[in-house]
Amino acid sequence: MSNRILLTIALVVMAAIAAGGALAASKLRLSIATGGTGGVYYPYGGGLARVLTQRVPGLQVTAEVTGGSVDNVKLVGAGDADIGFSTIDSALDGARGLGAYKDTGPQKIAALAVLYDSFVHVVARDDSKITQVVHLKGKRISVGSAGSSTEEIADRILAAAGLNPATDITRDNLSVAESVAALKDGKIDALFWIGGLPTSAITDLVTTGNTKIVFLPTGALLGKLNAKHPNLYRPFTLPKSVYAGTPADVPGVGVSNIMFVSADMKAETVQKILKGIFDNLGEVQKIHPDAKILTLARASAKTAIGYHPAATAFYKARGRLK
Repeated sequence: MSNRILLTIALVVMAAIAAGGALAASKLRLSIATGGTGGVYYPYGGGLARVLTQRVPGLQVTAEVTGGSVDNVKLVGAGDADIGFSTIDSALDGARGLGAYKDTGPQKIAALAVLYDSFVHVVARDDSKITQVVHLKGKRISVGSAGSSTEEIADRILAAAGLNPATDITRDNLSVAESVAALKDGKIDALFWIGGLPTSAITDLVTTGNTKIVFLPTGALLGKLNAKHPNLYRPFTLPKSVYAGTPADVPGVGVSNIMFVSADMKAETVQKILKGIFDNLGEVQKIHPDAKILTLARASAKTAIGYHPAATAFYKARGRLK
């Protein structure tokens, strides 16, 4: 083979490599801030990343493990993530610069979609003889990771039950996976966790090992919760069929989860994300049991923080908003 032919082949190969590199570089790369691997946010976000990457030309989306809602709001607010998941109470605090966000101030975030409702799990060892939240007084409790939305709602529920969250319990700040391990080992008496149904870490708790547990009812505290924190929490019953060994349905507290972005995200990008989700809704609904309920109507429901203007335009175009 002549040198000229070899040179021609080399040039063709180099051009192909360069073209491929240019194509990769032209893709819009987005990251989704999700949560820990033991919760719902991570598999839900990972599934969305896959669908958007496969179905939206020019889009490359990855899911990142995070500490959950508070981390996510701060990451998106700082421009270190593009899309985030959060409970609505934590997102509202973030938008206002309250609670866990006092150090950073108001975060410029906007809603993309309402996804599903989480159940506030309050789980105690059966041998601790704890059957009500008020019985947590004097006990060692995991209230969730420091600064997390789980910690926030744990403190609010404890206060609604007449307890002082700072002095009436011994606090441990553990992730849901760490909380489950600590409960199994007898290092804590109870744990709090906000999560969709089922949450894999809680499923693991009730199906492995010999630790018997009880889910504490919190539904009776809803009135006091909403009196102090209006329009954030709703009744949510844990069906006995969700976790093995639960003898009866458990009346509890629910909080909605939203997907959000920076208020400064380009309208074109918002439209791409939402079009990618709802043009492939069947695939999205297969990601996780909590994704099965996602619809245009649910996604566009009124929520405590405002929608991105491009999201409002999208839902109007799909006939969901006037």
